[in-house]
Amino acid sequence: MSAVMPSGSTSAPTPAASAATTGAPAPVYSFRPYNVGRVVVWSLFALVLLVAPSLFTSSHSVTMLSQMGIAIVACLSYNILLGQGGMLSFGHAVYTGLASFVAIHALNSIGGGLPVPVSLVPLVGGLAGMLAAVVLGFVTTKKAGTPFAMITLGLGELVFAMSLMVPEFFGGEGGVSANRVVGKPVMGITFGPEVQVYYLLAIYTFVCTAAIFAFTRTPLGRMLNAVRDNPERVEFIGYSTQRVRYISFIIAGFFAGVAGGMYALNFEIATAEVVGAGRSGAYLLFTFLGGATFFFGPIIGAICMVLASVLLSEFTKAWLLYLGLIFLFMVMYAPGGIASLIMMNLRVAAFGKLRRLWTAYLALGGSALVVLIGAAAMIEMIYHLQLNQALGTTVRFLGATLDAKGIDSWVGAAFVTLVGLAMFEVVRRHFSVQWGQIQEEIEKEIKRREAL
Repeated sequence: MSAVMPSGSTSAPTPAASAATTGAPAPVYSFRPYNVGRVVVWSLFALVLLVAPSLFTSSHSVTMLSQMGIAIVACLSYNILLGQGGMLSFGHAVYTGLASFVAIHALNSIGGGLPVPVSLVPLVGGLAGMLAAVVLGFVTTKKAGTPFAMITLGLGELVFAMSLMVPEFFGGEGGVSANRVVGKPVMGITFGPEVQVYYLLAIYTFVCTAAIFAFTRTPLGRMLNAVRDNPERVEFIGYSTQRVRYISFIIAGFFAGVAGGMYALNFEIATAEVVGAGRSGAYLLFTFLGGATFFFGPIIGAICMVLASVLLSEFTKAWLLYLGLIFLFMVMYAPGGIASLIMMNLRVAAFGKLRRLWTAYLALGGSALVVLIGAAAMIEMIYHLQLNQALGTTVRFLGATLDAKGIDSWVGAAFVTLVGLAMFEVVRRHFSVQWGQIQEEIEKEIKRREAL
């Protein structure tokens, strides 16, 4: 018996009907749910980049925002090595710095008639960083762990020494400068005003951040995580750990080069300092402080890096010492970085137990502030005696006048510091017990829900 279709009508067989006709198993179509949360997060990120110059309108603020964009790309590229691959590098500034020099020379060539838009200079830096990673990464990625770290440190020092020995390319101690207002304006955009440069760098920041996030979700990115966690098993199933590290190193070098090109476009100069160990140490320090185990951790660390180097350095000459103390404090009490603190508290808040901790947080913050005030008073007096002794022995600190050579000021500062430390330790122990109880309650709740 055959079915009769109305005249002029057509019908496409469904997968189930085709299976019934042919006897083959019906294919199953499944679609992943639309990740609304991820769309919201990325939309907010783009919105922040878009409206930031409208909220912070001064020239100094716009310059800081541009530096934050550069630092975000640089720290995210470094986190491909450290957080994703477990490769502790002490020479990441080699790739950002070499790219800055190439980008500066590209700007000068554009001024000489090279038909390349100024807006593509960061990509020129990216290609330079990738080329440097292809050459140097072939050597460094042959080893892992401590040998890898030592090789990167040696290469970093080698490139820094070379920057002073080859003035034809690196410009010697004065570096190489350029002018970004070259070439023909495109739609009236000359990249002379700082806000125009910011929006160009913001576009590169968003695109590079999205691309690096996409890389972490690729099979290569997942295999890089496996190399970090269990390289022996990766070798056992037939993959080359050295090849995975090498390809990932090249990708990290490309994004580091983009950051270097953005730096050259923003500051219009590149000196030997951009390939120095200090810059590499800053990438390591602030990526760790932000939280290398979370994707958004380096973003937080990059913002903190700019705030510390620009704002904190204006308040005190001892800002590097304060930064070292903060790093020591984070290693001791929050080794996962700021991102881990945020995620742990979000987990507690998701189970409705964060309100039980707010008094403990106030006590921790208050006692830590007391320690900071006492220690900062001693630090400022030491720096005053070392650097500003010709101006007298008195120091203005938080509205109070301290005598850097007076025994009373030193005893008072030491007393405040010791009292703050004692308070902090007592509060910390109480908080640790309370935190452990809340975590046990959360685990019990999770098991109860799983049993339903």
